[in-house]
Amino acid sequence: MISLAVDLLLWTFVAALAAAAAVRSRTLMWEGLRDGVLDFLRLIPRLVFGVIGAGFLAEVMPQDVIVSWLGPDSGILGLTIATIIGAVTPGGPVVGFAIGATALKSGAGAPQVIAFVTAWSLYALQRVLMWELPVMEQNAVWLRMAASLPLPFLAAAIAMLAGKP
Repeated sequence: MISLAVDLLLWTFVAALAAAAAVRSRTLMWEGLRDGVLDFLRLIPRLVFGVIGAGFLAEVMPQDVIVSWLGPDSGILGLTIATIIGAVTPGGPVVGFAIGATALKSGAGAPQVIAFVTAWSLYALQRVLMWELPVMEQNAVWLRMAASLPLPFLAAAIAMLAGKP
């Protein structure tokens, strides 16, 4: 139900943007539509790769390794491993969330997966190297990274206190 509400909100936003573009000029509206469709077509292969790759990952991920390294009883070591894996996992949401969901299905603990997803969201080393460092001041990037270090562990601790999801 929430997904439907978000979808409707997003489509309403797109319609409002299209109307605003049309008010400025029909040409602007059609150019915006063309650009959006072309971006969508360029994105499709990545989405397909991510979804199908996640399906294969679910089948080849060794469950015993997942349980022993990232299982509910893996403790601080499991959280640390999940955080490191999250930081070095490339790709967008289709990849990151699919890996998290697959790890849960394979026996990883919820706090460990929460640490993984939090680290993936915050650190994404490929994003830091390709986008942040070239664009932002280096000191600001390193300060952000350092300030974010405890957050995957904090998110996992809150999940543990809240109980099993």
